[in-house]
Amino acid sequence: MIEVQDLRYSYPGGSGEVLKGISFRIEKGEIFGFLGPSGAGKSTTQKTLIGILKDYAGRVSVGGQEISGVRGEFYNRVGVSFELPNLYTKLTGRENLEFFASLYRVPTLSADKLLEMVDLQDAADQRVSGYSKGMKMRLNFCRALVHDPEIVFLDEPTSGLDPVNAKRIKNIILDLKARGKTIFLTTHNMNVADELCDRVAFINEGELALIDSPRNLKIENGEKMLRVDFAGSGMTEGGSREFPLEGLGENREFLKLIKESEIETIHSMEASLEDIFIRTTGRSLI
Repeated sequence: MIEVQDLRYSYPGGSGEVLKGISFRIEKGEIFGFLGPSGAGKSTTQKTLIGILKDYAGRVSVGGQEISGVRGEFYNRVGVSFELPNLYTKLTGRENLEFFASLYRVPTLSADKLLEMVDLQDAADQRVSGYSKGMKMRLNFCRALVHDPEIVFLDEPTSGLDPVNAKRIKNIILDLKARGKTIFLTTHNMNVADELCDRVAFINEGELALIDSPRNLKIENGEKMLRVDFAGSGMTEGGSREFPLEGLGENREFLKLIKESEIETIHSMEASLEDIFIRTTGRSLI
């Protein structure tokens, strides 16, 4: 659905390349996470993929079309939610969605159903100027979906949301995937990427450090160990023990511990995506 080959980009008057020959492919129905700190090249890549930046070098194909040559009808197929909401604040939530829906030449979704989907139905007739940041983020998310696009570009979709609404948005994204939509998700939130993405790419200073599934990355970069935390009993203090995963079912000390002790937690010791990013790039996500 998306193919990028040797993509390079420099802003006019800039001191050098912002994107330095990156290449990747995204299949139909895949949630692809583009991860990195601020200034790494995430937003520049997204702006190139949606046709805002066209003076690039390399090849960028989205939905079978070279992005440098797309016309207005291309945007009937793609939806975009930027990190900073771009809405008409003097209009209500419903009026915003109905206005944006009128710009497309394809069937659109009901504004009321979209607002209900993100729990904004009670604010449908309220001016957006009175919305909180989280409400604006949810409305902006709906704006990207109003024409039921094949490909959805999401930039920090859970930014500014409380845990309940962040979970709501993540569930909607997973539902979009189940319906065969292709999703390009840019974020520096590794927990969001871990929960949602089929594959992730780490970008740092305009270069891709690696691409793989979160599961593979965590297994390959983690310790093949198991940590068991257990409570004390009587005169015996509680504590923590670590055991190798290999031969765990025949490890007598492990079997004795889980049989005789009150187990509080058991954790495999795979690395987190943030740990892997720092190890791979030498820098944090902040």
